[in-house]
Amino acid sequence: LQRHDFAPFRELNHLPMAMTAHVVYSAIDPKNPATISGKVIDEIIRGEIGFDGLLMSDDTSMKALSGDFPTKAAAILAAGCDLVLHCNGVFEEMVGIASRTTGLEGMSLQRAQRALTYIKNRDRADEAEIRAEFATYFDAVA
Repeated sequence: LQRHDFAPFRELNHLPMAMTAHVVYSAIDPKNPATISGKVIDEIIRGEIGFDGLLMSDDTSMKALSGDFPTKAAAILAAGCDLVLHCNGVFEEMVGIASRTTGLEGMSLQRAQRALTYIKNRDRADEAEIRAEFATYFDAVA
């Protein structure tokens, strides 16, 4: 994992946002999917990979995490994600998630502000320039 799977993420660790996956890395945390694993988020994503941007969960409506939506939201935030994503639009589920979240503050707020600044600046770049930049990163890790 460290040599191959994490290498592209280290190369792109300066980007402003990333999303976890609901995958279990049994060698790192055999009990918890990455999205709710403080060990994966703190030691691997923030530590080894060096990512300090806005970290959002994968979609909570995928049914990949156990528990009700308030429990999922609390576990995601406790593990170290900055944002909880819910993508299917079921209002009752969103209410459950909102019951366990608050407004952004502290480092999460700072990360969100940096991400928004990055996005606003990128809106002015042209597509060819962005594609060339990403090609450079992928060539570096290939």
